[in-house]
Amino acid sequence: MEEIENFSENIHEQSNEHAHHILSEGKEKWVLYVALTTAVVAVLAAIAGLLAGDHADEAMLAQIRSSDQWAFYEAKSIKSEMIASSNKLLLAMGKTPAAQDSAKIRSNKSDQAKIMQEAKDAQKESDEHVAKHKILARAVTLFQVAIAIGAISIITKRKALWLASMGFAVIGIFFLMQGTVF
Repeated sequence: MEEIENFSENIHEQSNEHAHHILSEGKEKWVLYVALTTAVVAVLAAIAGLLAGDHADEAMLAQIRSSDQWAFYEAKSIKSEMIASSNKLLLAMGKTPAAQDSAKIRSNKSDQAKIMQEAKDAQKESDEHVAKHKILARAVTLFQVAIAIGAISIITKRKALWLASMGFAVIGIFFLMQGTVF
């Protein structure tokens, strides 16, 4: 991701230098608008990238919580099976298992239901963050494309390319809004 950001920063800087050169010669004023809109798109790309990274981090943390809960669930299951197995051995030897063993098995089963729900909730949270990350990553990509096409429009002196870059930026804004509001 850092390579992409550095690449877009380089393109943005080069297009601004080129725009400044053209404007200092008194040519084509629209190039100034390209430079300004490209700067705004670069800011939006940075914001979308930051938000996407945050959602990726949160997804990972929620996934870790889910995995921890599933491990705890399995530990409770193993403890219950160990108690049940030792009770079977005691019965096979003609001895009576301790009464608290049955209570402990019931308690573990009850705990497992709560633990399972916590694990599922954390997994759902992780999935939601991953979905937001993917949407915001699309926004970043579209903003990067818009910046690149904007730079190309200055170099080739084609306004149509600038308009195309603004189209990509608008779609990027749609994804940015979708990833933050909805």
